Amino acid sequence: MEIELLSTSKDKSTIRFLLKGTVPAFANLLRRVILEEVPVMAIEDVDFVKNSSVLYDEMIAHRLGLLPLTTDLTFYKLPEKSENMGKGRAEVELKLTLKAKGPGMVYAKDLQSKDPSVRPVFPDTPIANLLKGQSLELEATAVLGRGRSHMKWSPGHAYYKYKPEVEIRGEVKNAGAVIEKDHNKIFEMKNGKLAVAKEAALSCDLSLEYSELDPAISITARDDEFVFTLESWGQLSPKSILEEACKVIEEQCTEYAALMKESA
Repeated sequence: MEIELLSTSKDKSTIRFLLKGTVPAFANLLRRVILEEVPVMAIEDVDFVKNSSVLYDEMIAHRLGLLPLTTDLTFYKLPEKSENMGKGRAEVELKLTLKAKGPGMVYAKDLQSKDPSVRPVFPDTPIANLLKGQSLELEATAVLGRGRSHMKWSPGHAYYKYKPEVEIRGEVKNAGAVIEKDHNKIFEMKNGKLAVAKEAALSCDLSLEYSELDPAISITARDDEFVFTLESWGQLSPKSILEEACKVIEEQCTEYAALMKESA
């Protein structure tokens, strides 16, 4: 199996890569592990000291829980995997505090983290609008979690499609009509002849039927190569998400093999 990087967005939050030499079952496994098994930090508990805003405690807690937080997987451990449970919770949870008075908008950047490496990904996310005389004071607890428990612990979005194979077999007699229908710029004219733009062909819509316009054009899909798109919500980089997903798959396979050996 091979992975070939195709493109990276300007803000480096999204990558596209080609997954080669595998089967649809593994491609879907990778997608699900990214969404459900790669752990990230999120606020789980909120203790309110003061809240005289127009929003209920539950509404503010819900907003805080959905704030993406930058995550350090080299230090923090999942609660069920921590070896320090009972001796100290530094590796398990992180405290963030907020103290604000109106009038004015309270933003995610107003949260004070005890660990500078864990902070809101989008600091200008509004939390509550305080009027004159209103105040908000709280302490939030962030922990590692997985998307299978709640989507607030999901690191991003991942999806894939079969790699399109676009071919021109023979002479295209209706090139003008093909170019007119081609909104993805899959085809181009070279030396007066219709040709395939290789990079753009990866974005081809497999539902399109150009063979109806000209039988020389063939669009098929490979079932052993996949065009993957991975978009990070900001807690981890796309590369880190992919690497962690591979570690999770390896751990699960090792655990499964051990269980099979025990039952044999």
